[in-house]
Amino acid sequence: MKKPLFMSNLAIISLLVAPSAIAKSESKPSYRPSPLSVSVSRIMTGTASVGDEGNELQREQWMFDAKGSLALNRQWSIGAGVGYDNLDYDWRSPSPKATLKDGTKTWDKIERYRASLSISYRPNKNWMFILAPKLQYAYADTASSSNAQSYGAVFSGMYRFDSGNMLGFGAAYLNDIDEVRTVPFIAVNWQLTEKLSLGNPFSAGFSGPAGLELSYQLSPDWNMGIGTSKRTNRFLIADDELTAEIEEWVAFTRVGWDISQSVSLSAYGGYFFNGELELNPQHCKEAIDNQGAAALDVTVRF
Repeated sequence: MKKPLFMSNLAIISLLVAPSAIAKSESKPSYRPSPLSVSVSRIMTGTASVGDEGNELQREQWMFDAKGSLALNRQWSIGAGVGYDNLDYDWRSPSPKATLKDGTKTWDKIERYRASLSISYRPNKNWMFILAPKLQYAYADTASSSNAQSYGAVFSGMYRFDSGNMLGFGAAYLNDIDEVRTVPFIAVNWQLTEKLSLGNPFSAGFSGPAGLELSYQLSPDWNMGIGTSKRTNRFLIADDELTAEIEEWVAFTRVGWDISQSVSLSAYGGYFFNGELELNPQHCKEAIDNQGAAALDVTVRF
């Protein structure tokens, strides 16, 4: 059995101009967000039992993202982002070929391609509104990309108080593979003390709401945080519109290091719990045991 390792996938995904990132830039007037950034993330989970058939699953994932933004004037800005994820699923089974409860064959790899646009509008010094259309293709090696399209949009509004703290609400409308979902979320960046703050670790989108993280600034270059969020991953596993969806909660700790003004490194350790695998359209569900995990993310800003 491989050692338990982690991080939530999410976090490092999708919305190009996340409300949390904007809130952070507002709280530090001297900071000018970079117009272009690229990030690479490596995520590994521990081995977990799936269902009652003796199957076990261990996941590994690479995530690549590129994002850019442009201010048109004092009120309007636009942005775009693209991403690619490669997920390896290592199944172990008492039988020669692992099958799930309803006889569905397992898969070995998932590929996910992502793209997003964003439009940000600031009518005054206090309010900010963001609209971000999103497109995604997610499919296993047992299926093709032809029926694996998902699309949607994320809308959020945030209010900046005189203290610099920001609070807002939003919703993601997601026409996922063979399912339509609406995901509400809270967008927050609140400076509780000089070094302690509450914010969103992830972007709202196909993988779920933005979550919450409590972070502490250890020094100008080092910070740490603890947080939690619900994560959902849906992908096509057969060309006849058979999908699999993994839904689980994640709790994590993070240590971040700003190596320079352009390069930052974050290490994560945490725990996936209350996990469930659902096959559709059969609505066949199998429980996924809790598991530890680990991740490393490197971001470069230009």
